[in-house]
Amino acid sequence: METHEYPNGDITVIWQPQKCIHSAVCVKLLPKVYNPKERPWIKAENASPEELRKQIDQCPSGALSYKFNTEK
Repeated sequence: METHEYPNGDITVIWQPQKCIHSAVCVKLLPKVYNPKERPWIKAENASPEELRKQIDQCPSGALSYKFNTEK
């Protein structure tokens, strides 16, 4: 399955386009990060890791997930 990763300090946003149901929860909650008209459409650096985590936890399809970056 195709995945795209967008790092931001302590967290990396993972997007799996095949799972996306286009509910737009991400765009509504963090429009400064998610803009489907731009490429790349995810700009993880525009929000704090905590803001990203809270938003991703609300993704209804599971297309968005995250991992914590352990390397410093």
